[in-house]
Amino acid sequence: MSTPLKSTPLVAPGHTRPVTHLSFSPLHDDGTFLLVSSCKDGNPMLREWTGDWIGTFLGHKGAVWSTKLSLDGSRAASGSADFTAKVWDTFSGNCLHSFPHNHIVRTIALSPQSTHLLTGGQEKKVRIFDLGRPDAEPEFLCDNGLLSHDGTVKSVVWVGDHTGVTAGEDGRIKWWDLRTRKLTTSLAFPNPITSMELSLQTQRLVVTSGKTVAFIPALPNTGHNTHSLTLSYAPSSASIHPILQDRFVTGSTTDEWVRVHGIDGEERDVLKGHHGPVHCVEFSPDGEMFASGSEDGTIRLWQTTPGKTYGLWQGASNGI
Repeated sequence: MSTPLKSTPLVAPGHTRPVTHLSFSPLHDDGTFLLVSSCKDGNPMLREWTGDWIGTFLGHKGAVWSTKLSLDGSRAASGSADFTAKVWDTFSGNCLHSFPHNHIVRTIALSPQSTHLLTGGQEKKVRIFDLGRPDAEPEFLCDNGLLSHDGTVKSVVWVGDHTGVTAGEDGRIKWWDLRTRKLTTSLAFPNPITSMELSLQTQRLVVTSGKTVAFIPALPNTGHNTHSLTLSYAPSSASIHPILQDRFVTGSTTDEWVRVHGIDGEERDVLKGHHGPVHCVEFSPDGEMFASGSEDGTIRLWQTTPGKTYGLWQGASNGI
C-alpha cells in the first residue's frame, strides 16, 4: 500500500511581522493570477501565482490589515492602522490616492469596475468613496445614527454591481443597497465575526464566528441555503475550494496548524509548518493551492493535490 503524499509548503518570505490578510485575484485570461498580502510591517506585497515576489507597496505608516485586488489586477486597495485607506497602481506600485479616516481601517473592498471603494474599521462606520472624485467627501452606510455596526467592522465585500456586505464584532452581517446606501437585510451570529470573505466563483460568503464556519449565499433570496458547521476549535479564517466546493481550509490563532475539512466538517488533514498562530487562509482561484499567513511573518503555499506538477512544485522542498 502506498503512503499518501504529504503536502510540502513553499515558503514566501519577505514580511518582517505577522501576516494579517491574504487575497488572490480572479483568474486572468492566460490562466495566471496574483496574490496580495497584508502585514503589520505596513508593506503590502504583490506576488505572481507561483508565489514569486513582484513588488511592495510603500507608503503606509502603520500595520496593514487588509489588501485586495481589482478584478483585472490593475489596482490594489489597502486599509491600515495609520488611519488611511490607499489605492495603488499594481503595474507601477504608485499610490494613486490616500483616503483619511479617524481611526484604524480594518477592511476594504473595490467595486467590480474599480470606480468605488468601501472601507470599515474601528470607527464602526462604513464609508463609500467615489474614485472618480477622490477629493469628494465619502458617503456613509448607516443603520444606527452614523454607525454601520455596534462594534469594529471586520470585513466588507462588494457583491455584483450594487450590493455591499459588512460584518462586525457585533456578530451581525448586513447587506446594503449601494445605490440608496440603505440596509436591506441582516443576519445575526451569537459570537463576534472574526472573518468574512467572498468566494467569487461560488458566490458564497465564508464566515467564521466563535467555533462556527458558515457558507452563506452572497446575495439573499437566491434560493440557496446557508450551510453552517461547528468545529472543535475557533477558526480565525476559512476558505472554500472554488471549483469542487467539497472542502474548506482553516487557520486558527489557538495553534500553528492549517486544517483541511470536508464540506461536512470532517477533518481530512492537519498541515504543520508555521511557527506561530495562523491568521488567514485563502484558496487560489484555480483551486490548485491555498495560501496561509501567520504570526511568524511568513506566507506558505500548499498544494491541494500533493505531488502534482504545478507552479514551483517541481520537486522543490525548500522555500521560494
